[in-house]
Amino acid sequence: MSTTPTTARSVTKTVTIERPVPDVYAFLADAANWPAWAIVNIKAIEPTDEPDWWLMATPQGPARLRIRGNAELGILDHDYLDDQASWQVPARVVANGTGTEFMITFFQPPAFTDAYFDEQIALVDTELATLKRILETGA
Repeated sequence: MSTTPTTARSVTKTVTIERPVPDVYAFLADAANWPAWAIVNIKAIEPTDEPDWWLMATPQGPARLRIRGNAELGILDHDYLDDQASWQVPARVVANGTGTEFMITFFQPPAFTDAYFDEQIALVDTELATLKRILETGA
C-alpha cells in the first residue's frame, strides 16, 4: 500500500544586502542580534541553560530559538518553537558580487490557517527591510 506524500505550503523571501557574506553571516548567526531586525516577531531574547537555545519574548508569548549554522556553507537554518507551532526554517546567505543574498523559507505549520500564515509571512518583509537597513547603514 503506497501513501501519497504530504507537502506543506511554503514561501521563500529574499533580500539583497550590500555587505560581504561574512559580515551578514556573523550578524545573523548571533541570536542576540535578532530583536534588532526581527522587530515584528521578537521583542527580547536571552540565552538558556540548554546549549544553543535562546528564550524569546514574542507577541504570541514565550518561544525558543536555536540557530543551526555553518559559516563555510552559508547555512543559518533555525528551529523556532512556541505554543502554536514548531517551525524548522531553512535560511542561507550567498554571495552576490560584493554583497549578499539572504534567503529564508517558511513552511506553513499544520496549525496555521492559510489566512494566518499569509499575515505572518507578510510581516517578514518589514523584518527583512530592517535587516537590510541595519547592515547597510548601521542604523
